[in-house]
Amino acid sequence: MELVTNVINRFLDYIEIRTKITSTFAFLITIAMLLYKKQTIHWGLTLLFFASMFLFDLTTTAINNYIDTKNNHQVLQFNRRIALIIIYVLFGISSALGLYLAYLTDIVILLVGGICFLCGVFYTYGPIPISRQPLGEMLSGIFYGLLIPFIILYINMPVGTFLTLNVNFQTMFLQLQFGPILALLLFSLIPFCTTANIMLANNICDLEKDIAVKRHTLPYYIGKNALNLYAGLYYLTYLATIAMVVFKILSPICLLSLITIVIVQKNIKAFFKKQEKATTFALAIKNFIIIMGMNTLMIFISAFFA
Repeated sequence: MELVTNVINRFLDYIEIRTKITSTFAFLITIAMLLYKKQTIHWGLTLLFFASMFLFDLTTTAINNYIDTKNNHQVLQFNRRIALIIIYVLFGISSALGLYLAYLTDIVILLVGGICFLCGVFYTYGPIPISRQPLGEMLSGIFYGLLIPFIILYINMPVGTFLTLNVNFQTMFLQLQFGPILALLLFSLIPFCTTANIMLANNICDLEKDIAVKRHTLPYYIGKNALNLYAGLYYLTYLATIAMVVFKILSPICLLSLITIVIVQKNIKAFFKKQEKATTFALAIKNFIIIMGMNTLMIFISAFFA
């Protein structure tokens, strides 16, 4: 029994289960939005997507740890052969589930899912990994903050709500619905900004270490402006909430989430004073949970009063 527990703990550490709040909260806030809109949820498709999304999230973390420990000679939780097998198994299952979802839906899910898989793999793997470029914050925000909500909304809302794509051997027809797309972009700002800030805080704290190994992340290029960007992204989430209430995308009840700015501002000031991985990096995770948690809760509550 002790051996099994030890293996499970090492596996959870390998895939960094504690960091999966980003994908999970993006999923939950979108489900809350569907409930608020009184939209029938296709639970079979939705849970199939969640399983594929979650397993692939584990896969990307495992790849990241596998590559990083190879380059910096740190100890991996398993021997490298077993660690690689775990990656293949997670990737295989998540890919199979994703392809099955695409089979049950349409080519849009296949294309968007394929893009997510490619960027997830090449975040750490390849000759010029995304993690060594100033693109990590933006891409993590896009994939967790925009594409996860988009896929969930797309498979649950009426056909053509966001776009219509028809492809054959001779022509391709694409029709966009700008109103719903703009509403989606506004809604995605909250998970986009809070997710991007986790990576931004991590890169700010690791700046000197990253420069030493020739990893030139966003803070390397923008210097002290990285802190201003860090604060600005949080403020943008509050502006997004206000805008969504004004445009009647969300209920006025959601304005109660604005009270979290008191705690978030306190954490921003603490991070401005010291940027240290062991102490203040956790403030970005706390801010993520506070902002995403409160917004998700308010949207869920709004669903009962809509």
